Amino acid sequence: MTRKTIVTNMAVIGCDICGRTLLRGENADVFLHGGSRRTVCELCTTRAMHEGWIREGVDDTMGGRRGSERGSARSLLGRLRSRRSERGYDEDPVEAAPVYDPASYDPDHYAPDQGFVDEVYVEPAPAVHHEPAPPAPEPAPVAGAVGPVAPAPAGQGRPGDDAPRDRGISAVPSNAERKVVRALEVFNLGVHTRTVAGVARSLGAPVVAARPSATEGSVVTIVVAWELSWYRYEVDLGDEASGVRVADQGTELSELADADRVATARADEGGFLHPLGELA
Repeated sequence: MTRKTIVTNMAVIGCDICGRTLLRGENADVFLHGGSRRTVCELCTTRAMHEGWIREGVDDTMGGRRGSERGSARSLLGRLRSRRSERGYDEDPVEAAPVYDPASYDPDHYAPDQGFVDEVYVEPAPAVHHEPAPPAPEPAPVAGAVGPVAPAPAGQGRPGDDAPRDRGISAVPSNAERKVVRALEVFNLGVHTRTVAGVARSLGAPVVAARPSATEGSVVTIVVAWELSWYRYEVDLGDEASGVRVADQGTELSELADADRVATARADEGGFLHPLGELA
């Protein structure tokens, strides 16, 4: 008896539009954009076409049609030329352009249709050289006048001139519930809402567990989970400008801790997250 090896692991394919990993049984379309091949899931094909991406295979078909149209035009032009030669028609004669002879030019009998233009020599104007003006004399010192003020050294100017300006750093709420509410607001401003909405159309409403990190005071962890897929996001409230980061993802709910499977928020049809109430 010959032994057979059954391989259950499938290749991980990600959508280049929404960034999510395709589920088992999902088909991906290949688009061309920027000279490279892009993988697009079934939920994002309409958006890819709106962005100007070309589905693979369509460009070759259009090119073949254009080539056949050019061939038809050339064959039609060839047939017309052959018919003219059979009937004895010659090509239309082309009149030679008149040749301008300077010796035959007469200003008194100039005709506009001849197109002759008399060349007129204009003597260039002589170059004028301007001598630089002498520098103005320095004013005599006045008794009691104050001399030039030297620039103040660094750190001694106006208050706030040399103070560091922190950009993207915001105050972190001290209350756990306010941290979660602010983290959900930051999440709704990012692009990951499209991923949540796209997967929810196939697998239904997810379980959303949002809670502050036990090790980092400014970080809030958001877990969005379905039966066949889950994502773990992290939001740093101390650096909101960095956005939302995908910390981990998987395909089985058993991979999550019990606390990550208790819903503390909900997702609407657009993929936006909203708190359920106070954390337990």
